[in-house]
Amino acid sequence: MESSCLRLHRFPRRPLLPTPSTTAPNHHHLLLSLPLTLEHHPFPATITPSSHLPSLRLRRPPLPPVPAKSADIDDGVIPTDSDLAPTPPSHRTFSAWDMASLWVGLVVGVPSYYLAGSLVDLGMAWWQGIATVVLANLIVLIPLILTAVPGTKHGIPFPVLARSAFGVRGAHVPTLLRALVGCGWYGIETWIGGEAIFLLLPPSLKTSSSALSLIPWLGTSPLEFSCFMVFWLAQMGIVWRGMDGIRELEKYSAPILIVLTSCLLCWAYVKAGGFGRMLSLSSRLSSAEEFWSIFFPSLTANISFWATLALNIPDFTRYARSQKDQILGQAGLPVFMGIFTFVGLAVTASTEVIFGRVISDPIHLLGQIGGLSTTLIAIFGISLATITTNIAANVVAPANALVNLSPSMFTFRRGALVTALLGIAFQPWRLLSSSESFVYTWLLGYSALMGPIGGIILADYYLIKGMNLEVSALYSKNPRGPYYYFQGFNIAAIVALLVGILPIIPCFLHKVGILSNTSDAFVVAYNNAWFVSFFLSGILYWLLCQLGSRKDAQHTETLIPASE
Repeated sequence: MESSCLRLHRFPRRPLLPTPSTTAPNHHHLLLSLPLTLEHHPFPATITPSSHLPSLRLRRPPLPPVPAKSADIDDGVIPTDSDLAPTPPSHRTFSAWDMASLWVGLVVGVPSYYLAGSLVDLGMAWWQGIATVVLANLIVLIPLILTAVPGTKHGIPFPVLARSAFGVRGAHVPTLLRALVGCGWYGIETWIGGEAIFLLLPPSLKTSSSALSLIPWLGTSPLEFSCFMVFWLAQMGIVWRGMDGIRELEKYSAPILIVLTSCLLCWAYVKAGGFGRMLSLSSRLSSAEEFWSIFFPSLTANISFWATLALNIPDFTRYARSQKDQILGQAGLPVFMGIFTFVGLAVTASTEVIFGRVISDPIHLLGQIGGLSTTLIAIFGISLATITTNIAANVVAPANALVNLSPSMFTFRRGALVTALLGIAFQPWRLLSSSESFVYTWLLGYSALMGPIGGIILADYYLIKGMNLEVSALYSKNPRGPYYYFQGFNIAAIVALLVGILPIIPCFLHKVGILSNTSDAFVVAYNNAWFVSFFLSGILYWLLCQLGSRKDAQHTETLIPASE
């Protein structure tokens, strides 16, 4: 179904209908010569001389398939043999177990553990923290599955799906925003892996001047930064194998991570004499008003935790065997997050009984357990959990975005390398400096970018396009194509995106110290950034498209008068 969202096509130099002359055919013969179809008819119907035209929109025939080889690959349009080409049926082999394994590998990791501890650190009781996490993941599961559907149906990745709403060139805007967040997360995960390597070092080295002295402009010590770079290099070996290597890693890592997590939970249970300490933890929030002021930003932060994957999930579901496989595989996300949150909270609570103080960082906890064999197993587990999460969640989307930006310059491997380099530039050790900076600045801040993109893409695919896409046109730069819009940009989508982000900016600037204060309305908008931006942009985009459809219908009436 062709979209009409603010279509501003250039008109051809020749008039649509020839001017009458003594030798021109009559009006009905002219109509018969037009290769047009009725858009709202269930089956394409040829226009006949008796057709009543004023209430009908006209539709061009489908574009021819894109040739397999094309030298014209500029402006974000790619040849069909590139990394972004539709996945052929023979390569769609992901089962429900493969999809579930992907999510196990994503969930079991230090950031998920750290996020659970952050909620308790902010004052919630253990059951409030678990309930918040589960509710957030039930909410994010809805757009996650809905966005995955076109990837499975058409075999297309996120950058190509984004062209339907934003245009063949405008798609660079959402894909690069998603890539930017992915680069930040890549740096965070890599820093965590580097901390795991730091644990292996001899105590004498960890207490040396290179470990304790900070470089002022860098914000960390030379030794910790060196461990960060070692883990950074280790990941590149897996990334270089492409999607096949990522799939195998996720598939075989899932059971190992489940076993290691279970072992950690059993250790905490035995050493602490049960989970009594965790169950006795009560909320430190003294009033309902104080609780809700923490709950809503925490809920939004947990949604934004996976809002990135909710956008580029087609990068993975394009390999799924069927819609049933992708839905069943992803339905376990709230369950996996709930279980792992319980593990994180239970183990964190048990540390006060075991060590006399709360240790919320799992890396520091594993370092306290001691013993060479325990340390080696811990390092292996943390490294495996970090790599599985990092590569799947934070490499695929940025790499594909760069391929979409310039297929002649980037391949998946080159895009992954650029992603890894930008991850260093984010200085992730600063983002993890406190629970407040992690939750309120990082997670809430980028949710204002992910929310509007998700709202626009879902409104476009389900409400505007009616779940119908012309896949060949998504790979075409024909100015008369249905996804070219105005110079390759859909103005409606760009406007809706900007409007969705604007209400979040004032409070974000306040959080990072640029503005001294802001109004309560902007604070509320920021604390609910994903919800506000998602619905605001999605609804505005739909309204703009309806307005564009009416203008197109009126313009058609002026070009082709009704037959009498």
